[in-house]
Amino acid sequence: MVLRSLSDLKGIVAGKPVRKLVLAVAQDQNCLSAVLRAWKDGIIEPIFIGDRDGIHTICSEFGYDISGISIIHEPDIDGAVEKSVKMLSGKQADILMKGKVGTAKLLKAVLHREWGLRTGNLLSHIAVFEVGTYHKLIAVTDVAMNIAPNLKDKIAIVNNSVAFLNRLGYEMPKVAVLGAVEMVNENMEATLDAALLSKMNQREQIRNCIIDGPLAFDNAVSIESAKHKGIRSEVAGDTDLLLMPDIEVGNVLYKSLVFFAQAKVASMILGAQVPIVLTSRSDSEQAKYDSILLAAASSK
Repeated sequence: MVLRSLSDLKGIVAGKPVRKLVLAVAQDQNCLSAVLRAWKDGIIEPIFIGDRDGIHTICSEFGYDISGISIIHEPDIDGAVEKSVKMLSGKQADILMKGKVGTAKLLKAVLHREWGLRTGNLLSHIAVFEVGTYHKLIAVTDVAMNIAPNLKDKIAIVNNSVAFLNRLGYEMPKVAVLGAVEMVNENMEATLDAALLSKMNQREQIRNCIIDGPLAFDNAVSIESAKHKGIRSEVAGDTDLLLMPDIEVGNVLYKSLVFFAQAKVASMILGAQVPIVLTSRSDSEQAKYDSILLAAASSK
């Protein structure tokens, strides 16, 4: 299966039951706008947890109709986050979304030992881009969670991402492990990790995908570039997933695609009991809507 645009996700969502989404600390205009749009499109059933007066003030100012939506009043941010996470861990909802609360505060609750959403897996972030100059959607991981992942972390990040792509219909997603060069260099740890990940994939220690690396960015996304450098690869020029060497490279690429290439993006957190819609404060309402769509499409 090849997804060429984020709107293609609607075809996947159409075959699934409507998911309940909890918006934690819901008094945020962009988030409310995106959630209400997804609700009207029949993608999710929202539950707002936060300051009721703040929610009503925003909805009144922007003309949002929230009649029929469940609102749980909790003006305290920590209390609203706790109630949101407990609703998910109690199986009363299916998707968690960050509202007007810091990422660290939300994730602290998600990782709470007693009532959090732990699975024993590493949490990782994935972003899916629709770029006008690429022939299909391309995913990037990890750009927001794991700062300097070691080999063990990268294995977990790949496994999270591949399972996610498998749920979207990709039978054998093509994974490019990025480095600054496409040759193994003993002085560049990213290239050593890439070679090990590739070999582990060949020996079926990492399954349900095709991994190649190290690949420089141009080789990963351009078959012409790969041919020019004499690279023979199933992945080069047809990548589904880019594995970043660290968060700094990932974050720069994410923002370069959005601000320079004007790419559309949807993103979420993987590895918890439920999909977590966690977008940047600078992300547009459209990006938040597409992230809800992505979470709904990938939910089990």
